[in-house]
Amino acid sequence: MAAHLVARFRDELAKRRTNAAAGAVEIVDASLSAAQEVGASDVHLVPTAEGLDMLWRLDGVLHPVERFGKDVASNIVARLKVLAELLTYRVDVPQEGRIRAATPAGVEMRVSSYPTLFGEKAVVRLFAGASCYRRVADLGLPDDALSGLSDVLLESGGVLVVSGPAGSGKTTTIYACLRELVDKFGAARSLVSLEDPIEAVIPGVAQSQINSTAGFDYATGLKSLMRQDPEVILVGEIHDQLTAETVFQAALTGHLVLTTFHAGSAAGAICRLSDMGIEPYLLRTGLLGILSQRLARRLCECSRESVDEADKLGMAVSRCQVALGCESCRSTGYRGRLLLAEFLRTEDSTIGKAILSRSDADELETLAIQCGMKSRWVHAASAIEAGLTSAAEVRRVFGFGKKAE
Repeated sequence: MAAHLVARFRDELAKRRTNAAAGAVEIVDASLSAAQEVGASDVHLVPTAEGLDMLWRLDGVLHPVERFGKDVASNIVARLKVLAELLTYRVDVPQEGRIRAATPAGVEMRVSSYPTLFGEKAVVRLFAGASCYRRVADLGLPDDALSGLSDVLLESGGVLVVSGPAGSGKTTTIYACLRELVDKFGAARSLVSLEDPIEAVIPGVAQSQINSTAGFDYATGLKSLMRQDPEVILVGEIHDQLTAETVFQAALTGHLVLTTFHAGSAAGAICRLSDMGIEPYLLRTGLLGILSQRLARRLCECSRESVDEADKLGMAVSRCQVALGCESCRSTGYRGRLLLAEFLRTEDSTIGKAILSRSDADELETLAIQCGMKSRWVHAASAIEAGLTSAAEVRRVFGFGKKAE
């Protein structure tokens, strides 16, 4: 990270009062402020035998920032729990909450605590979506994916799935879709959500958070929501068969349902849903489309073009840039991130027949490409050739398990 930002942050920490409890307040305030300024997506506080390590996640990669002694470690986590309205006396169970205080940058913050061998580990997730990614067009989607997603949002019934691994920006995308609908239809459409947890407040949407201990889970909440006369329902995540079945039943009864799902590709998401026990006819009839996305780091201006064929790492590209590193990119060679995505529409009869016959992911993906889908690998190759990212970064994100076509 930029040296001057780290130096300034450490100077602020050095000025804290000697009292441990008071010092924790100042440490937390300075840490959250500095993390927002540098553009971190997460702040990790990891307890060790020596104290507490602070790391910031920048452009998807963790960077060590500071180490605090045992005298203040527990107070730092306790202060975060106070801000997030968590139970400070419960250090033996995981807890989650939100920091409700408004920040100048309009950043939403979610706090998660977790007991470990040396004390509580805490993670603060910072969401800038409310101010930076308000609409679908702001996400940086490829043109074909943007067009497909925009068309689906005009539908009155069916399921839109945003898929990808953890940290791929699914929540940011799904919230942008909601804001798009609010801006487009206003009060003319009833929009509701069921989330775990609520990560950003969206005016115009009736948002609810599940409470499993009270018996208010996704399946129960969805059944009740359908009696609330909604037109659009956001379901935070499909993570079990019952939730999935309820989502598709809601779609078949005339609701537009937006949801997220963990899967490596658009075709893979269909197969995973089928493997969970969702009947093929429900997938064929209820599924509108799947947006599969990943976030890749964007090359800094200090990068240079490679003349070594090995730097392409098996990618089907004619040229590529390699990361170097400078002060402005924190010596990483990357600054910011870009979205690599593919959008699979299920309206084509060929895709529908493949779903009904339970075709595997590779066959579904081949058929989708034949029907006009531009795969994630195609978009990744285009980004490499345009000098936006490197082959090494694409392989870091997508892995080496499959040869790029």
